[in-house]
Amino acid sequence: MNTIKSQRLARAWSQEQLAELSALSVRTIQRIENGERASLETLSAIAAAFGINVTVLMEEDSEQAVSGESLAQRIEQARTQVGQESRFWRSLLLFVPVNALLFAINLLVNPQTHWFLWPLLIWGGVLAMRAARVFWLRDRWSRWEQERLQKILRKP
Repeated sequence: MNTIKSQRLARAWSQEQLAELSALSVRTIQRIENGERASLETLSAIAAAFGINVTVLMEEDSEQAVSGESLAQRIEQARTQVGQESRFWRSLLLFVPVNALLFAINLLVNPQTHWFLWPLLIWGGVLAMRAARVFWLRDRWSRWEQERLQKILRKP
């Protein structure tokens, strides 16, 4: 619950009463309580109505900005992950027909040697490494980094 709403409810004030005491509109109070950012002037008016320092209300505003940044960061990480997975699946979908075509060409041109195995094995190995990195190692690596960071931060 945000600080303004909790302060208002602790005093058993309605939004209308807070709006009247702070010389703001009820709609402004509603918007702020619903999480929208408030100007310094608005926060000062509300703090004066509560009889508290405006920094108390500003601390929560900065905490919300930090959580908004972490949300944006998580969205960007998710987009990156989806992009990596998409590139992997496109590569796999290209791998199958190209290697089938190389196999057919090999059988038609020179069935005694199996040169089609070289591109099949090399490309398949690269795809296997990419799949491991995209689907398996990414989670384990990031977990290890977090655990290591926490371990280092706990040391005196």
